[in-house]
Amino acid sequence: MGFESADIPARPAPVEQFIDQFLTAVCDSSRRHILECLTPLENEEASPLERSVGEIAEHLGLAVSTTSEHLKQLSTMHVLTSRKEGTKTYYRLRNRALVRTFQELILSLEAHYRRTILPPPTDA
Repeated sequence: MGFESADIPARPAPVEQFIDQFLTAVCDSSRRHILECLTPLENEEASPLERSVGEIAEHLGLAVSTTSEHLKQLSTMHVLTSRKEGTKTYYRLRNRALVRTFQELILSLEAHYRRTILPPPTDA
C-alpha cells in the first residue's frame, strides 16, 4: 500500500494560497493573543467582544502602532472586522467558528506538549 498523489486533496491554487496566508498570519504569537483577547467566553456567545486598538495594545503590552499592524493583517485575512467611532477604531471577530477551531488546535497542541514532551514531574 503506497502513498499516491490522489491521497492529497485537490484544492484550487487560490484556496491553497489563502490557507498558507491564514496560517502564517495566525501563527504569530501576538496575533494569536489578539484573537484570544477578542474571543468571548463560552457564556458570552450571544454578544461579540469589541475592543479598540488602544485597549488591545494595553491588554497585550504592545505599542499601539505594532498592534495596529497585527490587526491590519488579521483583517486582511477576513478574520476580524472593524468600525470607526470618532477617532477610535474597534475590532471584533468576523469568523468566530474559524477562530474557535484554530484555538482548539492551540489547546490540543498545548495538551500534547504537556503529555508527551514535558519531562514527568519529579518527586521531591
